[in-house]
Parts: sequence; structure tokens; C-alpha cells
Amino acid sequence: MTRIAFIGAGSITFTRTLIRDLLSFPALQDATLALMDIDDDRLAESEAMARRLVEANDLPATVEATTDRREALADANYVICAIHVGGEEPFRSEIEIPKEYGVYQAVGDTLGPGGVFRALRTIPTMLDIARDMEELCPNAPLLQHTNPMAMVCWAVAAETEIDVYGICHSVQGTAHDLASYVGVPSDEIEYWVAGINHMAWFLELEHDGRDLYPDLEAVLAKRGEAYADDVVRFETMDHFGSFITESSQHLSEYLPYFRQSEEEIDDLIERSSYRADPEEYEYSPVCWLPTGEYLEQWSSIDPGEAFDPEAMDTQLDRSDEYAARIVHSLETGSVRRMNLNVPNTAGSRAGALISNLPNDALVEVPSLVDGTGVHPCSVGDLPAQLAALNRTNVNVQALGVQAATEGDEAALRRAIKLDPLTSAVCTLEEADAMVDDLLAANGEYLPALS
Repeated sequence: MTRIAFIGAGSITFTRTLIRDLLSFPALQDATLALMDIDDDRLAESEAMARRLVEANDLPATVEATTDRREALADANYVICAIHVGGEEPFRSEIEIPKEYGVYQAVGDTLGPGGVFRALRTIPTMLDIARDMEELCPNAPLLQHTNPMAMVCWAVAAETEIDVYGICHSVQGTAHDLASYVGVPSDEIEYWVAGINHMAWFLELEHDGRDLYPDLEAVLAKRGEAYADDVVRFETMDHFGSFITESSQHLSEYLPYFRQSEEEIDDLIERSSYRADPEEYEYSPVCWLPTGEYLEQWSSIDPGEAFDPEAMDTQLDRSDEYAARIVHSLETGSVRRMNLNVPNTAGSRAGALISNLPNDALVEVPSLVDGTGVHPCSVGDLPAQLAALNRTNVNVQALGVQAATEGDEAALRRAIKLDPLTSAVCTLEEADAMVDDLLAANGEYLPALS
């Protein structure tokens, strides 16, 4: 019987999605689902949700729940991880303190001061999880969903023997966006995507063998509704030649071109289809363009809000998330291709998977998954301008990992100074002062630098 451990299972919406995905496969319906979280109340809600899905569909699956991480990990065949370390207080500091220095982050969980400091407070816990896995379930792959994806996976791969695969929905999400922009069914487009997490490039995009890039260029030229739905990514395609994953809000903070002043951000919002009313305007590639918008939305969610498992939809509809598909392919031998985040030399006998990115980088590449394992595909060189943009982010990630794993404050300061957005608006002295303020505010969450 397959045992699947969920670390961070108190995230009830995401855990429900992944459990529903797993149980949608008949071959996985007798699995043991070992749920673990440090929050008793949220864990109890997730346990009730999981049991409701199992019972409503009359399945043989077993549900366990524990606040003991080692108990959940013992003898696991797979480990799914989605954690947040520290809660709202450090997250708020990571947005508001940089804002005082003119660093206006939209989300702040992947790169920039917010992403680097989130890595510093997340990587030690992730390494503890991976080291428990080395002892308790050494052959289990770690299916890792926690941001900052690249830095967390990079650290786990470098510091432990655990096979870690970073899982993000930005490739398939962007594919859906692109299909809607050019008016073709999303399940009929074909693509080849590679780069780094949240910054991977659609190197090929076709429908029935026809290149869709001329259609995207027509959308760009029109500057209409579709352009307004994704203004930053269309502008980046215009200047650098390829469409990129994730969203306009995220991309705007990974590059130095879009958020150098409040006036520039206001102009960006004006050109976009952003709406301030969340009831009117649900998730889209521009919904978090204003500085700190994501933080405010995230912090407004009440984790104590009552959850009624009896009122829950118990249909086993499968989402686009990759985790369950990976488990199913490894268990049954079904062959699938998906984009995963792996070390640049993972499974490659010919050197780097992306040959013009650093060997030790964490890259997002097409990967074949079947009963014999996960097999990342060799991509070769990215177009020079695309690799150059990726390297501006990889530079920060490398130093951020060094800071977190070695307790190296000099590496931390260099990571912030090399961040594209920070370096566009701060002097070197201002960057140091900002780091000083962040260390003072969040020091209790940074064991590597305490």
C-alpha cells in the first residue's frame, strides 16, 4: 500500500486539491494519507476533509493525522510539502521595510528582499524535513511546493541525499492563459518550456503544428483586452522575443524595468485590466500588481473560519497540479511529460540540462515521468537574451542559498545588492541599511544568522 505524507497539511484548500487529485486515480484509492501540521485546529479540519472525501466515495484509503513530523514521514513512499514558516509578522516586514527604501514588491515570495529573507527562514526547516526523510524514508521523493521554490529546492538538493522535485503550476497556468489569448482550446496546444521557476520561457508554442507566436504578436500589436490582462509579460515578449511563465505581477518584480517608482506602478496598473474590488476581479495575471496587494489578500484569510466537511463538494475532479500525476506515473508506469524544477545537472550525462545556465542552478525543464523514475530532458542553450535574464535571478538565488546554509551574512547582503529590482532603485549603502532593518525586524525567524 502506498503511503503519502503531507507536511503542511493545515493548508486545507491546497491539501484538499491534492488529495482529491490522488483519489481520482483508481490505482491510488487504497493509499495511506498521512497528514501532518503543527496547528492542531487546522490539521483537524484537513483530517475531516480527507475522511469526508474517502467516505463519500466509498474508498479503501486510510487517513492518519499527527502533529509529529517523524511519525508522518516514517516509511512514506512519497512526501508532499507545502509549508509557510513564520506566519504574517515576518512576511509583512519583508514587504513594508523594502517599500521604505523604494523597493516596491508585488508578491515578494520568490526573489527580491522578500524572497531572499523568506528563503532564510524557510530553508532551515526544509533541511530538517529532508534530514528526517534521509533517516525515515530515504527513497521517497520530496514533491516540494513551498516558495521560494528555486532557493528551497537548491538547498535541499545541495545539502541532502533526498531526490527533490519542485512543483509549480505556472507552466500549465500560462498555457491556459496563452490559449485564451489566441482563441484555441487549451488542451490542444503543444509547447516546450524551459528556464527557471516563475521565469521559464515558451520556446515553442503550437496548435495543430502551427506556430502560435504570430497570433501572440497580433494580440500585442492590438493592445486590447488580452494585452491588458497580461501587460508585463506581453511587454517582455515584445522586447526579448518569448513569452514567460507565471504572471505579470510576479514578473514585474523579477526585472528592473517595471516597478522603479509608485508613478511607474500606477501607470502599469492603468494600462492593465486590474480592478481593486476582489469580488469583481478574481485571480488573474495582474490581480496583485499594486505593492503589497498579495500580502493584504493573504493576511485577510481567516484560518479559523469554520469548515463544514458535510457541505463540501466530494466529487473527485482532477486539477492541473502535477503531484498526483507524478505519484500515479511512478506507481503504474504511465508515461507523462511535465515541467519540474530540478538541479541543472540532474540525470544528465552530457552536462547541464540548460547549457548556458550555471551547472549548480535550479532549473525548470520538461521531464518525463514513468515507472522507472523522473527523467529531466536536456534543453541545450536558451536564446542568449533569455539566459541572460535568467542569470540575473540565478545570481541572487545562489547567494541566498549560501546565506541560508552557511549563515553567511556577506552572501545575504550581496544577494540583495544583485537583485534586479533592488539594484534599480537603491544605492549600495541603502541596500545595506535595508538589510540591517530586515535583520532587526525578523532576526528571531532567521536561525542561520542568529
